Amino acid sequence: MELSSDRAVARLEMSQIQSEDGELLNDNSDRDYESLPPHVSVTTHMTAGAVAGILEHTVMYPVDSVKTRMQSLQPDPNAQYKSVYEALKRIIKTEGIFRPLRGLNITMMGAGPAHALYFACYERVKHSLSDIIQSGGNSHIANVGVAGSVATVLHDAVMNPAEVVKQRMQMYNSPYRGLWDCVRTVTHTEGVGAFYRSYSTQLTMNIPFQAVHFITYELMQEQLNPHRHYNPGSHIVSGAAAGAVSAAVTTPLDVCKTLLNTQENVALTSVNVSGHLSGMANAFRTVYRVGGLAAFFKGIQARVIYQMPSTAIAWSVYEFFKYFLTKHKLEQEVVSGQL
Repeated sequence: MELSSDRAVARLEMSQIQSEDGELLNDNSDRDYESLPPHVSVTTHMTAGAVAGILEHTVMYPVDSVKTRMQSLQPDPNAQYKSVYEALKRIIKTEGIFRPLRGLNITMMGAGPAHALYFACYERVKHSLSDIIQSGGNSHIANVGVAGSVATVLHDAVMNPAEVVKQRMQMYNSPYRGLWDCVRTVTHTEGVGAFYRSYSTQLTMNIPFQAVHFITYELMQEQLNPHRHYNPGSHIVSGAAAGAVSAAVTTPLDVCKTLLNTQENVALTSVNVSGHLSGMANAFRTVYRVGGLAAFFKGIQARVIYQMPSTAIAWSVYEFFKYFLTKHKLEQEVVSGQL
């Protein structure tokens, strides 16, 4: 079995060498790890996506908690922070070491199925459109324009309720005792619709986010990994760059989403908004009335710091799964050929 494994790896490396020389054979082009083996099931895609998604959201979760607080339009004097580090230090000192992790449980519950659907849908639509547009090639139009958008609609449909609960639990002086207390209270006082109050804003943010994300990732890969081999370093750097750029340009929409999710009472009262705020247009007007143009970029530092490693983790984990599955397929073929 060890010999078979070595031969399988050798075959994979040989296909890579041939690619570098520009003499990749048609037979070996199907071995490229960028395209998962045809026998891989939707369940496998979903498993890979779920693992990547959970790691993406959990590793940097404390920074996400800081981002939510820094996006507050009218923060409590005790929750005004100058930097991410200063915020984390003060939260831990005054509220306890586990306070930055509050809401992590609902995030993990949402991130698994949301990313499973996302990556499964993305791969399926990407390959289908690539076959139509470029006869099996790697089309930026398929990757960015349609596949990412369709996948985002499914992802956000699952993740949006989790985001509402998470952000309400992250806020300073959150009145909720825990996950289920938050779910029950919101449902009782605001109705089930409260969990999707920011859905249109979330989509409006995430579709351009994913477009910029995939464009940046693909452009970085073309420069750092033009032959599209398994290269962890290039996946990490490309993922980090993609996360930073897409996070920065979509921060104004994220501020509006946070306002819709948290229904920040002090901010709404200051501009005489009664009841619950709904709708992207109303959120934009409220953010501008409370803080002007500068308010649209509140928390941008924390958002970029959170997204860079998170996106790098998600891509490196997912690319590893693709490489591992392809290598496993080659090993199976070598063993079958020896029988």
